[in-house]
Amino acid sequence: MNRDLGGGPEQVLQGRIIICGIVIAVTFLIFLIRLFQLQIVESNVFKKKAQNNSVQIIRLDAPRGRMLDRHGNVLASTRPSFGLLAAPHEIHDLRGTATLLGHLTDRPESWFLERLGSLPWEKRFQRTRIIDDLSFDVFSRIESHLYALPGIFTDVQPRRHYRNGTRAAHLLGFLGEVHAVQLKSEEFSDYSGGDVIGQSGLEKRFETHLRGRSGGRTVSVDASGRVIETIDEVSPTRGRDITLTIDLDLQTTAERALATFAGRDFRSGGIAVVAVETGEILAMASHPTYDPNDFSGGIDSESWSNITRDKGKPLLNRVLQNYPPGSVYKPIVASALLDDRLITPQDEVTCNGVFRFKGRDYRCWKRTGHGKVDLHQALRESCDVFFYQNGLKIHIDRLAEFAQFFGLGASPKLSLGQEAAGLVPSSDWKRKQFNESWYPGEMLSVSIGQGANLMTPLQLAVSYATIANGGTRYRPRVLRSISTSTGIITSSEPEVLGTLPISSETLREVVVGLESSVEHPNGTGTAAQLDGIRVAGKTGTAQVVRLEATEHLEDHDIPVRYRDHAWFGAFAPVDKPEIAVAVFLEHGLHASTAAAPMAAEILGNYFKNRNLKNGKTLSYEGYQTVAN
Repeated sequence: MNRDLGGGPEQVLQGRIIICGIVIAVTFLIFLIRLFQLQIVESNVFKKKAQNNSVQIIRLDAPRGRMLDRHGNVLASTRPSFGLLAAPHEIHDLRGTATLLGHLTDRPESWFLERLGSLPWEKRFQRTRIIDDLSFDVFSRIESHLYALPGIFTDVQPRRHYRNGTRAAHLLGFLGEVHAVQLKSEEFSDYSGGDVIGQSGLEKRFETHLRGRSGGRTVSVDASGRVIETIDEVSPTRGRDITLTIDLDLQTTAERALATFAGRDFRSGGIAVVAVETGEILAMASHPTYDPNDFSGGIDSESWSNITRDKGKPLLNRVLQNYPPGSVYKPIVASALLDDRLITPQDEVTCNGVFRFKGRDYRCWKRTGHGKVDLHQALRESCDVFFYQNGLKIHIDRLAEFAQFFGLGASPKLSLGQEAAGLVPSSDWKRKQFNESWYPGEMLSVSIGQGANLMTPLQLAVSYATIANGGTRYRPRVLRSISTSTGIITSSEPEVLGTLPISSETLREVVVGLESSVEHPNGTGTAAQLDGIRVAGKTGTAQVVRLEATEHLEDHDIPVRYRDHAWFGAFAPVDKPEIAVAVFLEHGLHASTAAAPMAAEILGNYFKNRNLKNGKTLSYEGYQTVAN
């Protein structure tokens, strides 16, 4: 029996074919419409994208300007840094790439497997630096095998190089990546994330001069990102050169002296050397120190943590920090007493080792006393009792005036950061600080450089230079000139901050006392003597704890943190001073045997092979120090 089911198999098949044809037609229509959109409507957009994919602009960082010492010796320059980069999307054989790179760089294959495998996926189309600062030999080996390393690239970038390592590190400063906070300020409006800038010292102060101007290279690349040709290039412009007042030889001598002093027990200190007639800083040494090269390519968090947690605080420039001055302050007290005619150079005080004031004993450093002493002997042998007794004759505010005449209590304004101003106590200062009046008994401590007095090593050098040149105080400076390839564009000249309102007779008497401190057999500074050169100087010992706490102990038994600070200030030659030196040794204990010999070493180095006024040539090969 036949049943009519609405059509035979032929009709069903024909219907399905029609439906498929419609689907295919619609699909082709969609493709045609999309093709029309891409080829006609959006052709300009995709044409621009295609051009961008084939043409790249590569930034060319500018080398920073050099920093030179006063004789043209290069302190900081720029060297090529060879880097290794990887583009994850182009690396098809991870293990093979790691194996070859390990062979070429003498690193373990596992290191590259881990490093390449951990590259962020979201940056798979970007070139990421995986090794910074390759040696030239390794760089050359990789370059010759790039054909077998798809996804691996090399580049060359300028990197800051401090030629003498740690030498003058605190003065020169270090570089670092610009911080997010800095990028928000107008000063850094033309910087971008990842840029390296000066973060301390002169690198920071002269950033705008040292930075230079970046260039760029327009290149054509293939689908794999490899450079086919250079289309255009704008060369970077190197930063300006900065010539400093620093003498590299003196700087080296000062730093070696401090490093030798540190010895087995950890101790620290600072040395400042100043030209008497110009205020130029010839050396600024601080110990412990660091190597600014460690910062040039960016310092990792672990290394930064280690250096900032170091108990020695190697980043701290101790030449610009506050410390109690001790007896190196006595020449300033002597100037005030003489100039106000409160004493004469011949007035004597009897020192029996102690001065009693209002029921309390104030000890002299020499327990048996100095006997009868006048001003010159008091400076020569650093008699505390002389200054206790005479210090009561002057009002604290008048003494503060004299201290300020010498530049104490004011920042040197070198713009190096961490610059302390020192502290000159006065009745107004105490009233504001403690809401108390000044008591006469406080003059006893202040008159020997203790109490609230604070001074920096640089301030000591400047104040002694002011005494040496007859009363002219120069602003301390480190810049000599700024120049480009075409010549000097800025030069720095000596700047007089003031002339001491003190008579020349007063300064002469003080100089006589300072010279006898070094040249007289009984002086405390005889270790600073030099053969053929007259030196004036003063030792200083600043107590860290009360004398009673340590007087019963031998030196080696006193914990380092409780040992006295040691100072020595000096200038030479006495007849026509050229150079002033300040040595500060934190917990150095004895100024006469620790700080004074360092000053002699620096002075001896300075006068090596120099012709003095009398025509005598001193050939200082390692110099000669006269024995005590």
